[in-house]
Parts: sequence; C-alpha cells; structure tokens
Amino acid sequence: MSGRTYTNPIRSGFHPDPSIVRVVDDYYMVNSTFQYFPAIVISHSKDMVHWRYIGHAITSSSYLELNDLPDSYGIWAPDISYYNGYFYICATLRLNGAGRANLMMKSSKPEGPYTKPVVINTEGIDPSHFVDDDGTHYMAYGSKGTKIVELNDECTKVVGEPVLLWEGSGKSAPEGPHILKREDYYYIIMAEGGTEYGHCVTASRSRQLLGPYEPCPFNPVHTQSNPIAAIQRAGHGKLVETQNGEWWMVYLAGRPLDGGFCTLGRETCLDPVHWRADGWFEVNESRGPSEVQRAPSLEESPYHEPMQDEFDTPNLPLHWQFVRNPEVGQWSLEEKPGWVRIWTGEADLSSIGARNVLVRRERHHIYTARMKLEFRPEQNGEQAGLICYYDSRCYIKLCLIYESGPKLQLHENRAREHSFIAGCEVSYKDVVYLRVDVDHAVRKFSYSLDGEEWNLIGTVEDARFLSDEGTQEKKAFTGTMVGFYASNGGSGRRIPADIDWFQYERISD
Repeated sequence: MSGRTYTNPIRSGFHPDPSIVRVVDDYYMVNSTFQYFPAIVISHSKDMVHWRYIGHAITSSSYLELNDLPDSYGIWAPDISYYNGYFYICATLRLNGAGRANLMMKSSKPEGPYTKPVVINTEGIDPSHFVDDDGTHYMAYGSKGTKIVELNDECTKVVGEPVLLWEGSGKSAPEGPHILKREDYYYIIMAEGGTEYGHCVTASRSRQLLGPYEPCPFNPVHTQSNPIAAIQRAGHGKLVETQNGEWWMVYLAGRPLDGGFCTLGRETCLDPVHWRADGWFEVNESRGPSEVQRAPSLEESPYHEPMQDEFDTPNLPLHWQFVRNPEVGQWSLEEKPGWVRIWTGEADLSSIGARNVLVRRERHHIYTARMKLEFRPEQNGEQAGLICYYDSRCYIKLCLIYESGPKLQLHENRAREHSFIAGCEVSYKDVVYLRVDVDHAVRKFSYSLDGEEWNLIGTVEDARFLSDEGTQEKKAFTGTMVGFYASNGGSGRRIPADIDWFQYERISD
C-alpha cells in the first residue's frame, strides 16, 4: 500500500464527465469540452494523481461545427477505451433543440490524430465503447436507462437493434453508462440524479451481457450525502484496474463556494474501489467522496504546468481553448513571433457569435492571472483585454477601450444583466499590463504601465455568478475560464491585439 496521499480533485477546474483507460502502465483520460475548441481534452498520467494534457480528439474545425450552438451544448460526456492497438473515443454532440448525435473516432496514438468522427446513432446521450470477450464491439448509451447496440468491426455503424439493459435505480436522469466485465459478471455503472446536488453513481449486474440485470442492493454506490462537505455533486463514474490489481473510480464533483456556487465547474475526483465477497463493489468504503486519500500503489510521477505561457512555440499550449471554432485568419502565433495575436471581431462577448475569445481553465479558488497586452484602439468601442469567462451569459472583463480616447474599464455580465463597475483614463505607450486577483468570491482587477507597479481599477465583491448556478438557466455545465479577447465594438475595423505572455499563479485551492 502507498504511504503517499493526494487531495481531491485530481483534475481541478472545468474537467467534467471523466472517462479513463489503462494501457499497460499508462493511464489516459478524456473530459467534456462542450462549446470549446479544440474538442475533447485528453490527459495522460503514470500514477493517476498527476496529469498532463497530451492532445484533443477533434482538432479540425471541418470535423466539428460549434459556432451556432448555444452555451453548454456541443461535446458531452466522452468515453475513451483501448482495444487491439487502437484508442476509441466516443461522445455526444448536443445540437440545437432536441437534436443530438453520438460520435465515434479512433487512433493508434492516444494523443491522436483521430479519425473524422462518424455518427453512430442519434438516440440518447453519453455513449461508451465496450468489447466483449469474443471481440464483438458494442456502444452503450443513456436513453431512459442503459441501452446497447452492436457495432461493426470498424466501429463505424450499428449492427442490429438497440436493447434496453437496465432502466436504473429509479432516480432522475439515468445516463453516462459504462459496461465492465469482471469474472462472471457484466456490470453497468451509471450516473443518476442529474448533474446537480444529489448526483450519484449506481450499479447493476448480470451474467449475460443482454441481461436481465439486478440492481446493487446498496445503490447508490457513490454519492455525497453530507450537505456541508467540501465536495458535492459526485457522480458519473468509471472504474479502472491498476497493473497492481487495485481498483479505482474516477468521477465528477464540484466544490461550491458559500450558497452552492461551483465557480470552478465540475471537476475530476478519484477514490478507491473494494470488491466484496458477494461480487459487488464499494467506493471509498461507502463513505462518499474523500478530500484526502491514500495514493494508488504506483510510482509517483509529478507534473507541474508552467506558470507562464510565452507563446513562443508553433502551437498554443494545450490548456488554451477557443470559445467555439476559431475563425481562420483571426488569430496567429506567427504574425508577431513570441506573441499571440487575435484580431478584433464583430460579435459582442454576450453573443455566441464571439469567436475571438481565448481562455484557459481556472483551476483554483485563490489565484492571480496577469497578461501583457499591446493594443492601439482608435475608434469608439474598440477593445481588448482580460476576461473571466463562464459563458456569454456570465463574465467579467477588464478592457483597454477607446471612448473619445483610451480608457481602462471594468464591466460584468451577470446572468445577462450588464453593469459598468469602474474605469479610468490611461496614458500608455503601446503596452499595458492587466491583472486579476481571485480569492473565492472576490475578484480584484488592476493595471500597470510597467509590469511592476499595479493600480486597482475595481473589485467585484461577489463573483459567484460565474458558475452553473449563477446563469439562472437549466443548461449550464461548464466552468469559469480566464484569458483574453478582442472586439471592434461596432467600429467595423479589424485591428490586432497582441499578448506577449499570460501568467497564471496558483495561490491556494
């Protein structure tokens, strides 16, 4: 047994709907990305505690069109699996209205590139891939319970009709199913209870793949029953066995601020699994999510993200994402080497048409972000700056803007209610430095002309609205991001905003 410990979550910030697979002694995980692009973030670990991004499953805009989709639509609940030399990733593409498509793609390398996604079916959500002992491929998905369809050997189309395996334990929204074969039983591990408080993991089993399935007598097998615990909303789990024979479950959860606002979104947690003599399994000895836990008996393999991005490589660091598909020619790492350039766009940030927004996940409740911006607005409305972005409904921006002269202004969009918070005139020579200091619900915004002496512009005392709960709408599933943007504010001009570096400094969880 390992004497080391770790702290949940293992993937902090916006990392919902985790799916994990082990290949020999390497672990790979995917998480939902919704309207963000590139789509389906892929991570790698040696010890299941320390993770680093290695790629995305969909990197070509020609493979996935997100620009017309509302906030929190797009890619839902991906699954990663491995069989006979190939990694398989499937996911739901949530479309406008009630439309949806379950996608499948594969690659011989975990980081990709992956094949162009093919549509397997348009019923249900949250598909997962399962290969039976005889090599037959299946896809399980949520549709009033767990359904399953057989796939052809290439995993490009359905063979036969879907079969309903298990309706669930009776809680709301049965979804996110995974099928596991262990010894004499097939197990269905499913998410129930919605993605909010009361979310949970349930299980059933059968000696035959197509059932009948008996529910676990102590469902839910994992949930949070303590309303004041630091970790809430636990559910959507998947099991994995280590090369040492230990079993673990990854699952999503949230860490709410006062009042139940999860500004960091749904995160990925890890807890141990114990198999009982009767063939059922327990997660964390049925005690719910752990805050501190003994580490898996694997060699520790630390990884630390760089604190500062210099934008001096041919590609963006993998932790950066665009809000929806970036427009060709509207950004560049080459036009000004060592800087990332984004051009002012037509759409306002409150519109889903805003494609000139580049962000990374907030990972901690206490952190500082800084950036160096070169921008020369000359007509009213032209602006660029730092943004704390949940979605088009909820954000805070600190911008260099032209309004009869250059000014620095702080604005918020709180559940579609726009407010001007503070501002000042600024006399700068091409470059300005912008900063946000986050301490739980409080966010302080500052600027500097030399990168050393900082001047407070204004404070948002309660920024809990940057959260699923803060949108005051049902479909809100992401998490707060931080980064930068540029807009012409109605001037019609296309002018560049250049960012030399962006720094993210963790202060505390």
